[in-house]
Amino acid sequence: MTDIFCTIMMRLHLVLLILILTACGGSKTNAVAEAPTSKPAAKAEFDADSAYRFVKTQVEFGPRTPGSKGHSDCAAFIAARLNAYGADTVFIQSTDAVNFKGEKLPLQNIMARYNPAAKRRVLLLAHWDTRPWADNDPDPANHSKPVPGANDGASGVGVLLELARIFGQEKPPVGVDLLFVDGEDSGADSQDMSWCLGTQKWIEQMPYKVSDRPSYAILLDMVGGRDAKFTREYISDQFAPSVNDRVWAMAHASGFGDRFVNRQAGGVVDDHMFINRAGIPCIDIIECANETTGSFPPVWHTVNDDMEHIDPATLKAVGQTVANVIYNERP
Repeated sequence: MTDIFCTIMMRLHLVLLILILTACGGSKTNAVAEAPTSKPAAKAEFDADSAYRFVKTQVEFGPRTPGSKGHSDCAAFIAARLNAYGADTVFIQSTDAVNFKGEKLPLQNIMARYNPAAKRRVLLLAHWDTRPWADNDPDPANHSKPVPGANDGASGVGVLLELARIFGQEKPPVGVDLLFVDGEDSGADSQDMSWCLGTQKWIEQMPYKVSDRPSYAILLDMVGGRDAKFTREYISDQFAPSVNDRVWAMAHASGFGDRFVNRQAGGVVDDHMFINRAGIPCIDIIECANETTGSFPPVWHTVNDDMEHIDPATLKAVGQTVANVIYNERP
């Protein structure tokens, strides 16, 4: 993903995209739903140590750039865990995409369904690929090296896999679809459509009709950084404000109000943009190093995005919040 604007300036093409999406029924609000007066019933306890191990396993595969051995090993690992954790259906969309350099990328989007008969559904997603170039590294000698992707890639997947384990033990009250998208992180800063290639391909063959689309979606991206905080991402607030309200209120009620800062920050080009365009209201839970501009943490797109910078307490705050959102849903 990439920064797309600061508080004062936005790129014109993003503004045009926002206008297009707004015409499709988006609305703007900064209101936050009133938090429950007591801690929500936690039918499932999110195990941060388990999520941490899932992150570590992915990093040990090496960079998960499309076409690499680490990429194929990680795809097999994700699918095996989903099957082991009792997903009703696990299917893989194998496809090709062309990056901004004209290179063909072999992509695999992995999806699992829990409680498939439920009429009300929620989509949870994260990207599992890693950036091929550490182009934000302070040392130019590292710019051609791949990013380990502990936070930017593995953290969201680690949280989703731990949620899958929980769903296998305690059936969620609504249907839950878990989507692991590929090819998110091979884009160029000046070309918004060059990012999130796997999500764009998934949407072309989206396994929903208009009548059975998920009620909303939550994207998890960079959710494991040390002392990370999460502001309300701008595009999320434009097109899925009630989902942001729900999640931030639940985080507050669950004891994680210090992590989920009730403030709107900048927007990012990320998978949620395309999910929203497909008609599913989607928010992005993503770390902000600067609560005002929404800029990313220092290890973003560097060779230092490694396990040293992963915090189980951050994984817990995000994972337990999302678990509480799901288990406090009504069918």
